[in-house]
Amino acid sequence: MKDSDVRPQRADARRNKENLLDAAAAAFVDAGVEAPVRDIAARAGVGTGTIYRHFPTRADLIVAVYRHQVDACAEAGPDLLASCPTPHAALSRWIDLFVDFLVTKHGLAAVLQSDSAGFATLHTYFLDRLLPVCTDLLEAAVAAGEIRADVDAYALLRGVGNLCIGAGTDPRYDPRRLAGLLVTGLRLER
Repeated sequence: MKDSDVRPQRADARRNKENLLDAAAAAFVDAGVEAPVRDIAARAGVGTGTIYRHFPTRADLIVAVYRHQVDACAEAGPDLLASCPTPHAALSRWIDLFVDFLVTKHGLAAVLQSDSAGFATLHTYFLDRLLPVCTDLLEAAVAAGEIRADVDAYALLRGVGNLCIGAGTDPRYDPRRLAGLLVTGLRLER
């Protein structure tokens, strides 16, 4: 089958699949990646057969949720840059979204690491989608004279990722606040 033979997914089918992925992500946050498929189906308002039609295995569903969340985070960057009052504000809001993603993805990553080749592919996807967005946000804030120019997107994402590691083990630990302090520290003194 050639790429030209593949029909694009209808808009309603695409929305239904996104709704299903959002429901699965929420179930994973609440109950872990072993959340029952029937619970995910109920959240999405579909039958379990619909889930299995799209995702024959739990691993397929986990990978799809991970990619869906990466895509949502990546797509938010340009929207925030266009809608926030300043590039620094857009960067701050995007880092909040990134923290939320990281905190919820740790359970997914643990399951996915058992397949090192598959995990490496997803990690590459993560970097390919999110590094350019972070770079654009940083460059816009530098161009606006809001932040220092010596910040590398990879180092910032890695630093924020490291701040998120303790989130699941201590309810008093607030990685979003710490990441906010980090982004505030990028500002130039006026």
